[in-house]
Amino acid sequence: MTVHLEIADGVGTIRLDRPPMNALDVATQDRIKELAEEATARDDIRAVVVRGSEKVFAAGADIKEMQAMDHAAMVVRSRALQDSFTAVARIPKPVIAAITGYALGGGCELALCADYRIAGENAKLGQPEILLGLIPGAGGTQRLSRLVGPSKAKDLIFTGRHVKADEALAIGLVDRVVPADEVFDAAHAYAARLAQGPAIALRAAKEAIDAGLETDLETGLALERTWFAGLFATEDRETGMRSFVEEGPGKAKFA
Repeated sequence: MTVHLEIADGVGTIRLDRPPMNALDVATQDRIKELAEEATARDDIRAVVVRGSEKVFAAGADIKEMQAMDHAAMVVRSRALQDSFTAVARIPKPVIAAITGYALGGGCELALCADYRIAGENAKLGQPEILLGLIPGAGGTQRLSRLVGPSKAKDLIFTGRHVKADEALAIGLVDRVVPADEVFDAAHAYAARLAQGPAIALRAAKEAIDAGLETDLETGLALERTWFAGLFATEDRETGMRSFVEEGPGKAKFA
């Protein structure tokens, strides 16, 4: 298998394992979708980490495989490619990308599907598809522009240049930079912390933010209002408020 799902401390880790560069061939794309859907369905997974190897997150698509495809083949495959990454973005639990080394092309697009990105000091991110006479096809033109803004996204996509960790942090492409040998521990610790939180409220927060960004403010506020009121029917809300009243803030233990 080119991708594995490992579970510890309520965290499901989707680990890319296709040496030497974790190139995202068709089989790997399909496996990512399969494991994202499994992570969605499993109750013993409350947060997710997506990671590669120590030296590379994912260096993009398998170019030799793509070179053999004609227009008709890619018309069919491009939807499946996007769907495999969208399955990660739609995991209704916190998703953290642990980025080491290269995260280029499809690798960068996969990282964009996470809710939070922790990068090593050795990380290099980019969308170099333009150098192949292409554009990003796994969500890069859409998710990157929503994350860093259209101007910065166009710079990265038009030039195909690589962004080092410090610049990625400055433009909002990643959220935290740590020494390379601390990336996986930092990502797991953050995910494990979130895994201890109220699962339904975390799901509500993620859906309200993600869906709200795709609509107008009034519709987004209505979505927030619906989720907010609905959470008053949950055991976690009762636990959280009771703990606050009896013990003070931040001490609730959720099931």
